Amino acid sequence: MTVELAEAVRRALAEVRDPGTGLDVVSSGFLQGLSARDGLVQFALSVPRERARGLEPLRAAAERAAAAVPGVLSATCVLTAHRDAPAPAPAPGAAPARSSRPAPGQGPMLLPEVKAIVAVASGKGGVGKSTTAVNLAVSLAAEGLRVGLLDADIYGPSLPQMLGTQDKPRASNGRIVPISRWGLKAMSIGFLVEQETPMVWRGPMVMGALEQMLGQVEWGALDIMIVDMPPGTGDAQLTMSQRVPLAGAVIVSTPQDVALIDARRGIRMFEKVNVPVLGLIENMSYFCCPNCDHRTEIFGHGGARAEAARMDVEFLGELPLKLAIRELADAGTPIAVARPESEEARAYRAIATRLMSKLQQGGAAPAAPRFVVE
Repeated sequence: MTVELAEAVRRALAEVRDPGTGLDVVSSGFLQGLSARDGLVQFALSVPRERARGLEPLRAAAERAAAAVPGVLSATCVLTAHRDAPAPAPAPGAAPARSSRPAPGQGPMLLPEVKAIVAVASGKGGVGKSTTAVNLAVSLAAEGLRVGLLDADIYGPSLPQMLGTQDKPRASNGRIVPISRWGLKAMSIGFLVEQETPMVWRGPMVMGALEQMLGQVEWGALDIMIVDMPPGTGDAQLTMSQRVPLAGAVIVSTPQDVALIDARRGIRMFEKVNVPVLGLIENMSYFCCPNCDHRTEIFGHGGARAEAARMDVEFLGELPLKLAIRELADAGTPIAVARPESEEARAYRAIATRLMSKLQQGGAAPAAPRFVVE
Protein backbone atom coordinates (compact mmCIF):
# COMPACT_ATOMS: atom_id res chain seq x y z
CA MET A 1 0.00 0.00 0.00
CA THR A 2 2.84 2.39 0.82
CA VAL A 3 4.43 2.01 -2.63
CA GLU A 4 1.08 2.38 -4.40
CA LEU A 5 0.22 5.51 -2.42
CA ALA A 6 3.61 7.08 -3.17
CA GLU A 7 3.15 6.40 -6.88
CA ALA A 8 -0.35 7.88 -6.80
CA VAL A 9 1.02 11.02 -5.14
CA ARG A 10 3.82 11.19 -7.71
CA ARG A 11 1.27 11.04 -10.53
CA ALA A 12 -0.75 13.81 -8.92
CA LEU A 13 2.36 15.98 -8.55
CA ALA A 14 3.15 15.44 -12.24
CA GLU A 15 0.08 17.59 -12.91
CA VAL A 16 1.42 20.51 -10.86
CA ARG A 17 3.31 22.90 -13.16
CA ASP A 18 5.84 25.61 -12.47
CA PRO A 19 4.32 28.78 -13.98
CA GLY A 20 7.79 30.08 -14.77
CA THR A 21 8.94 27.18 -16.93
CA GLY A 22 5.77 25.26 -17.72
CA LEU A 23 7.39 22.04 -16.47
CA ASP A 24 5.75 19.88 -13.82
CA VAL A 25 7.48 19.48 -10.45
CA VAL A 26 8.42 15.85 -11.18
CA SER A 27 10.02 16.16 -14.61
CA SER A 28 11.76 19.39 -13.57
CA GLY A 29 13.60 17.50 -10.84
CA PHE A 30 12.11 19.61 -8.06
CA LEU A 31 10.52 16.66 -6.25
CA GLN A 32 12.77 15.19 -3.55
CA GLY A 33 12.42 12.77 -0.64
CA LEU A 34 8.84 11.61 -1.25
CA SER A 35 7.67 9.29 1.51
CA ALA A 36 4.21 7.89 2.18
CA ARG A 37 3.33 5.82 5.21
CA ASP A 38 -0.07 5.08 6.75
CA GLY A 39 -1.60 8.04 4.97
CA LEU A 40 1.13 10.50 6.02
CA VAL A 41 2.90 11.99 2.99
CA GLN A 42 6.02 14.14 3.15
CA PHE A 43 8.17 15.52 0.35
CA ALA A 44 10.30 18.51 -0.60
CA LEU A 45 10.53 20.75 -3.62
CA SER A 46 14.19 21.57 -4.14
CA VAL A 47 14.25 24.73 -6.26
CA PRO A 48 16.84 27.25 -7.47
CA ARG A 49 17.69 29.58 -4.62
CA GLU A 50 17.09 32.71 -6.69
CA ARG A 51 13.46 31.67 -7.26
CA ALA A 52 12.65 30.26 -3.83
CA ARG A 53 10.86 33.29 -2.43
CA GLY A 54 8.46 33.43 -5.40
CA LEU A 55 7.57 29.74 -5.44
CA GLU A 56 5.51 29.52 -2.26
CA PRO A 57 2.30 29.25 -4.38
CA LEU A 58 3.85 26.27 -6.20
CA ARG A 59 4.64 24.60 -2.86
CA ALA A 60 1.09 25.16 -1.66
CA ALA A 61 -0.35 23.80 -4.92
CA ALA A 62 1.83 20.67 -4.66
CA GLU A 63 0.76 20.13 -1.05
CA ARG A 64 -2.92 20.47 -2.02
CA ALA A 65 -2.50 18.05 -4.92
CA ALA A 66 -0.91 15.45 -2.68
CA ALA A 67 -3.54 15.91 0.03
CA ALA A 68 -6.31 15.31 -2.53
CA VAL A 69 -5.04 11.82 -3.44
CA PRO A 70 -7.37 9.11 -2.05
CA GLY A 71 -5.81 7.47 1.00
CA VAL A 72 -3.75 10.52 2.04
CA LEU A 73 -4.59 11.70 5.55
CA SER A 74 -2.01 14.46 5.77
CA ALA A 75 0.44 15.92 3.24
CA THR A 76 3.38 18.15 4.03
CA CYS A 77 5.61 19.85 1.46
CA VAL A 78 8.80 21.72 2.31
CA LEU A 79 10.35 24.24 -0.07
CA THR A 80 14.15 24.09 -0.08
CA ALA A 81 16.70 26.04 -2.11
CA HIS A 82 19.74 24.23 -3.44
CA ARG A 83 21.84 26.72 -5.39
CA ASP A 84 22.61 30.41 -5.49
CA ALA A 85 22.04 32.72 -8.41
CA PRO A 86 25.22 34.43 -9.63
CA ALA A 87 25.54 37.75 -7.80
CA PRO A 88 25.80 40.88 -9.97
CA ALA A 89 29.14 42.64 -9.79
CA PRO A 90 29.01 45.73 -7.55
CA ALA A 91 29.65 49.12 -9.01
CA PRO A 92 33.23 50.37 -8.60
CA GLY A 93 33.69 51.66 -5.06
CA ALA A 94 30.27 50.47 -3.91
CA ALA A 95 29.89 48.61 -0.61
CA PRO A 96 28.83 44.95 -0.84
CA ALA A 97 25.08 44.56 -0.79
CA ARG A 98 23.46 43.08 2.31
CA SER A 99 21.11 40.21 1.56
CA SER A 100 17.47 40.82 2.46
CA ARG A 101 16.71 37.10 2.62
CA PRO A 102 16.14 35.67 6.06
CA ALA A 103 18.54 32.97 7.13
CA PRO A 104 17.27 29.41 6.68
CA GLY A 105 15.13 28.34 9.62
CA GLN A 106 14.30 31.83 10.85
CA GLY A 107 10.72 32.60 11.75
CA PRO A 108 8.47 32.52 14.80
CA MET A 109 9.77 30.48 17.72
CA LEU A 110 8.32 26.97 17.82
CA LEU A 111 7.03 24.93 20.79
CA PRO A 112 5.55 27.82 22.79
CA GLU A 113 3.80 25.42 25.20
CA VAL A 114 7.00 23.66 26.26
CA LYS A 115 8.45 25.12 29.47
CA ALA A 116 12.04 23.94 28.92
CA ILE A 117 13.81 22.41 25.93
CA VAL A 118 17.13 20.65 26.57
CA ALA A 119 19.46 19.38 23.86
CA VAL A 120 21.45 16.24 24.67
CA ALA A 121 24.47 16.41 22.39
CA SER A 122 27.93 15.06 21.72
CA GLY A 123 30.80 16.09 19.54
CA LYS A 124 31.05 12.61 18.00
CA GLY A 125 29.02 9.46 17.58
CA GLY A 126 29.32 6.26 19.54
CA VAL A 127 29.46 7.75 23.04
CA GLY A 128 26.00 6.58 24.15
CA LYS A 129 24.24 9.91 23.74
CA SER A 130 20.90 8.43 22.60
CA THR A 131 20.83 5.89 25.42
CA THR A 132 21.52 8.70 27.86
CA ALA A 133 18.81 10.94 26.36
CA VAL A 134 16.16 8.21 26.51
CA ASN A 135 16.95 7.22 30.10
CA LEU A 136 17.00 10.84 31.25
CA ALA A 137 13.62 11.41 29.59
CA VAL A 138 11.94 8.39 31.18
CA SER A 139 13.51 9.28 34.56
CA LEU A 140 11.91 12.71 34.34
CA ALA A 141 8.57 11.23 33.30
CA ALA A 142 8.69 8.85 36.28
CA GLU A 143 8.72 11.92 38.53
CA GLY A 144 5.33 12.94 37.16
CA LEU A 145 6.56 15.54 34.66
CA ARG A 146 5.04 15.96 31.20
CA VAL A 147 7.98 15.00 29.00
CA GLY A 148 8.56 15.04 25.25
CA LEU A 149 11.41 13.24 23.51
CA LEU A 150 12.47 14.35 20.03
CA ASP A 151 14.93 12.39 17.92
CA ALA A 152 16.65 15.13 15.90
CA ASP A 153 19.02 12.69 14.18
CA ILE A 154 17.47 12.52 10.70
CA TYR A 155 20.23 10.38 9.19
CA GLY A 156 20.47 7.84 12.02
CA PRO A 157 17.22 7.75 14.02
CA SER A 158 17.35 5.29 16.93
CA LEU A 159 14.27 6.17 18.99
CA PRO A 160 11.94 3.46 17.60
CA GLN A 161 14.40 0.75 18.63
CA MET A 162 15.16 2.22 22.03
CA LEU A 163 11.51 2.81 22.89
CA GLY A 164 10.52 -0.65 21.68
CA THR A 165 7.85 0.37 19.19
CA GLN A 166 7.45 0.49 15.44
CA ASP A 167 4.04 2.18 15.69
CA LYS A 168 3.34 4.84 13.09
CA PRO A 169 2.04 8.27 14.10
CA ARG A 170 -1.53 9.08 13.13
CA ALA A 171 -2.80 12.35 11.78
CA SER A 172 -5.41 14.51 13.46
CA ASN A 173 -6.74 17.73 11.94
CA GLY A 174 -3.75 17.97 9.65
CA ARG A 175 -1.21 17.53 12.45
CA ILE A 176 0.89 14.55 13.52
CA VAL A 177 0.12 12.92 16.87
CA PRO A 178 3.35 11.84 18.63
CA ILE A 179 3.89 8.29 19.82
CA SER A 180 3.16 7.67 23.51
CA ARG A 181 5.60 5.29 25.21
CA TRP A 182 6.95 4.88 28.74
CA GLY A 183 5.15 8.04 29.86
CA LEU A 184 6.68 10.12 27.05
CA LYS A 185 5.45 11.84 23.93
CA ALA A 186 8.02 10.86 21.32
CA MET A 187 8.73 11.69 17.70
CA SER A 188 11.39 10.51 15.26
CA ILE A 189 11.77 10.37 11.49
CA GLY A 190 12.24 6.65 12.16
CA PHE A 191 8.51 6.40 12.95
CA LEU A 192 7.68 7.66 9.44
CA VAL A 193 9.99 5.61 7.21
CA GLU A 194 10.99 1.98 6.90
CA GLN A 195 13.73 0.91 9.28
CA GLU A 196 16.38 0.39 6.58
CA THR A 197 15.47 3.41 4.44
CA PRO A 198 18.48 5.73 4.07
CA MET A 199 17.72 9.43 4.33
CA VAL A 200 19.74 10.72 1.36
CA TRP A 201 18.84 14.36 1.89
CA ARG A 202 20.64 17.67 1.55
CA GLY A 203 21.08 19.91 4.57
CA PRO A 204 18.06 22.17 3.80
CA MET A 205 15.81 19.10 3.59
CA VAL A 206 17.08 17.89 6.95
CA MET A 207 16.36 21.30 8.43
CA GLY A 208 12.88 21.26 6.91
CA ALA A 209 12.10 17.82 8.32
CA LEU A 210 13.32 18.88 11.76
CA GLU A 211 11.17 22.01 11.67
CA GLN A 212 8.14 19.87 10.80
CA MET A 213 8.75 17.59 13.77
CA LEU A 214 8.96 20.67 15.94
CA GLY A 215 6.07 22.67 14.54
CA GLN A 216 3.63 20.21 12.96
CA VAL A 217 3.52 17.62 15.74
CA GLU A 218 0.81 17.94 18.39
CA TRP A 219 3.16 18.12 21.36
CA GLY A 220 0.79 20.06 23.58
CA ALA A 221 1.84 21.50 26.93
CA LEU A 222 5.04 19.92 28.30
CA ASP A 223 7.18 20.55 31.35
CA ILE A 224 10.33 19.58 29.48
CA MET A 225 11.41 18.30 26.08
CA ILE A 226 14.60 16.28 25.69
CA VAL A 227 16.09 16.53 22.21
CA ASP A 228 18.44 13.73 21.17
CA MET A 229 20.76 15.66 18.85
CA PRO A 230 22.79 14.11 16.05
CA PRO A 231 26.55 14.03 16.66
CA GLY A 232 28.64 16.94 15.49
CA THR A 233 27.99 20.64 15.01
CA GLY A 234 25.93 20.91 11.84
CA ASP A 235 22.55 21.85 10.40
CA ALA A 236 20.40 20.28 13.10
CA GLN A 237 22.22 22.13 15.87
CA LEU A 238 21.81 25.46 14.06
CA THR A 239 18.13 24.81 13.35
CA MET A 240 17.45 24.04 17.00
CA SER A 241 19.29 27.13 18.22
CA GLN A 242 17.39 29.34 15.76
CA ARG A 243 13.88 27.94 15.96
CA VAL A 244 13.28 26.99 19.59
CA PRO A 245 14.23 28.74 22.86
CA LEU A 246 16.70 26.17 24.13
CA ALA A 247 17.00 26.24 27.91
CA GLY A 248 20.38 24.60 27.62
CA ALA A 249 22.48 21.71 26.37
CA VAL A 250 23.93 18.63 28.04
CA ILE A 251 27.12 17.22 26.53
CA VAL A 252 27.80 13.46 26.67
CA SER A 253 31.34 12.13 26.30
CA THR A 254 33.40 9.10 27.12
CA PRO A 255 36.55 9.64 29.25
CA GLN A 256 39.26 9.23 26.61
CA ASP A 257 41.03 12.17 25.00
CA VAL A 258 39.80 11.52 21.45
CA ALA A 259 36.18 11.86 22.57
CA LEU A 260 36.88 14.86 24.81
CA ILE A 261 38.36 16.79 21.88
CA ASP A 262 34.97 16.60 20.14
CA ALA A 263 33.11 17.33 23.38
CA ARG A 264 35.04 20.61 23.59
CA ARG A 265 33.85 21.50 20.10
CA GLY A 266 30.27 20.79 21.12
CA ILE A 267 30.56 23.02 24.18
CA ARG A 268 32.10 25.86 22.17
CA MET A 269 29.44 25.54 19.47
CA PHE A 270 26.59 26.01 21.95
CA GLU A 271 28.43 28.91 23.54
CA LYS A 272 28.71 30.62 20.14
CA VAL A 273 24.93 30.50 19.63
CA ASN A 274 24.24 31.68 23.20
CA VAL A 275 22.83 28.37 24.47
CA PRO A 276 23.95 27.67 28.05
CA VAL A 277 25.77 24.39 28.61
CA LEU A 278 24.07 22.81 31.63
CA GLY A 279 26.79 20.26 32.19
CA LEU A 280 28.93 17.38 31.00
CA ILE A 281 28.21 13.67 31.51
CA GLU A 282 30.89 10.98 31.45
CA ASN A 283 29.33 7.90 29.85
CA MET A 284 31.01 4.46 29.80
CA SER A 285 33.02 5.78 32.72
CA TYR A 286 33.96 2.25 33.77
CA PHE A 287 33.07 -1.33 32.86
CA CYS A 288 31.64 -3.83 35.33
CA CYS A 289 31.98 -7.53 34.53
CA PRO A 290 28.47 -9.10 34.53
CA ASN A 291 29.85 -12.27 36.18
CA CYS A 292 32.07 -11.00 39.00
CA ASP A 293 31.27 -7.26 38.98
CA HIS A 294 34.99 -6.47 38.65
CA ARG A 295 35.51 -2.87 37.61
CA THR A 296 37.74 -2.01 34.63
CA GLU A 297 38.29 1.49 33.29
CA ILE A 298 38.42 0.60 29.60
CA PHE A 299 38.37 4.18 28.30
CA GLY A 300 40.17 5.69 31.26
CA HIS A 301 38.26 7.48 33.99
CA GLY A 302 37.67 11.03 35.14
CA GLY A 303 38.51 12.70 31.85
CA ALA A 304 35.10 14.35 31.50
CA ARG A 305 35.16 15.57 35.10
CA ALA A 306 38.57 17.19 34.53
CA GLU A 307 37.40 18.68 31.23
CA ALA A 308 34.29 20.12 32.86
CA ALA A 309 36.45 21.83 35.47
CA ARG A 310 38.80 23.15 32.80
CA MET A 311 35.96 24.60 30.71
CA ASP A 312 34.04 25.89 33.75
CA VAL A 313 30.90 23.81 33.22
CA GLU A 314 29.21 21.55 35.76
CA PHE A 315 30.06 17.85 35.86
CA LEU A 316 26.65 16.17 36.06
CA GLY A 317 27.81 12.63 36.79
CA GLU A 318 29.29 9.43 35.48
CA LEU A 319 27.48 6.45 33.97
CA PRO A 320 28.89 2.91 33.83
CA LEU A 321 29.35 0.67 30.81
CA LYS A 322 27.16 -2.26 31.80
CA LEU A 323 25.73 -5.09 29.76
CA ALA A 324 22.22 -4.56 31.14
CA ILE A 325 22.06 -1.00 29.80
CA ARG A 326 22.85 -2.17 26.27
CA GLU A 327 20.62 -5.24 26.39
CA LEU A 328 17.60 -3.34 27.65
CA ALA A 329 18.15 -0.49 25.19
CA ASP A 330 18.21 -2.98 22.30
CA ALA A 331 15.04 -4.59 23.70
CA GLY A 332 13.25 -1.23 23.79
CA THR A 333 12.91 -1.09 27.57
CA PRO A 334 15.17 1.64 29.00
CA ILE A 335 16.88 0.51 32.18
CA ALA A 336 15.46 3.49 34.08
CA VAL A 337 12.03 1.93 33.51
CA ALA A 338 12.85 -1.78 33.46
CA ARG A 339 15.02 -1.81 36.59
CA PRO A 340 14.30 1.42 38.49
CA GLU A 341 16.07 0.24 41.68
CA SER A 342 19.31 -0.69 39.93
CA GLU A 343 22.52 1.28 40.42
CA GLU A 344 22.39 2.33 36.76
CA ALA A 345 18.84 3.66 37.00
CA ARG A 346 19.73 5.58 40.15
CA ALA A 347 22.62 7.22 38.29
CA TYR A 348 20.32 8.39 35.48
CA ARG A 349 17.76 9.56 38.02
CA ALA A 350 20.34 11.59 39.94
CA ILE A 351 21.42 13.38 36.76
CA ALA A 352 17.80 14.01 35.76
CA THR A 353 17.06 15.46 39.21
CA ARG A 354 20.07 17.77 39.03
CA LEU A 355 19.09 18.82 35.52
CA MET A 356 15.60 19.87 36.63
CA SER A 357 17.05 21.68 39.63
CA LYS A 358 19.33 23.71 37.37
CA LEU A 359 16.47 24.57 35.03
CA GLN A 360 14.29 25.73 37.92
CA GLN A 361 17.10 27.83 39.35
CA GLY A 362 17.83 29.36 35.99
CA GLY A 363 14.33 30.75 35.44
CA ALA A 364 12.97 31.32 31.97
CA ALA A 365 14.85 30.01 28.98
CA PRO A 366 16.86 32.62 27.11
CA ALA A 367 15.64 33.83 23.75
CA ALA A 368 17.23 32.05 20.82
CA PRO A 369 19.76 34.09 18.85
CA ARG A 370 19.00 35.56 15.44
CA PHE A 371 21.45 35.14 12.61
CA VAL A 372 22.11 37.70 9.88
CA VAL A 373 23.39 36.56 6.49
CA GLU A 374 25.62 39.10 4.81
